[in-house]
Amino acid sequence: MSHNDLRGFYRNYLDLLNNRRFDELSELFHDQVTLNGRPVSRDDVMTAMRYTAGEAVPDLVWTAHEVVVEGDRLAARLVDAGTPVREWLGVRPTGGSFEVDETAFYRVRDGRVQDMWFVVDTAAAQRQLDS
Repeated sequence: MSHNDLRGFYRNYLDLLNNRRFDELSELFHDQVTLNGRPVSRDDVMTAMRYTAGEAVPDLVWTAHEVVVEGDRLAARLVDAGTPVREWLGVRPTGGSFEVDETAFYRVRDGRVQDMWFVVDTAAAQRQLDS
């Protein structure tokens, strides 16, 4: 994929995720994915995404503020915002909302995510929810 194609791929990825179009989103992943250094199935990734965006933080929105592409790799600085109703990544719901930074890295092979790493500032989310 060219740089522009990979940027378009990522815009589509976020659009599908933010609009909870999980069936279409699942097609953007290989059957086997490395997630934060651990091999998992595409079904495992989708189960986690459905829990995160469908159950735990149903209004969660990911907004990309910076996207860097090099070869088959993409790095993104995102802002995640939402109101948790269930525990998510160790964050306890309190009825409040959060807006936190996320850094994510992807390797895309043959038009699908092969590797994905992400770090979310969950401590900041909990501080915001507790205040």
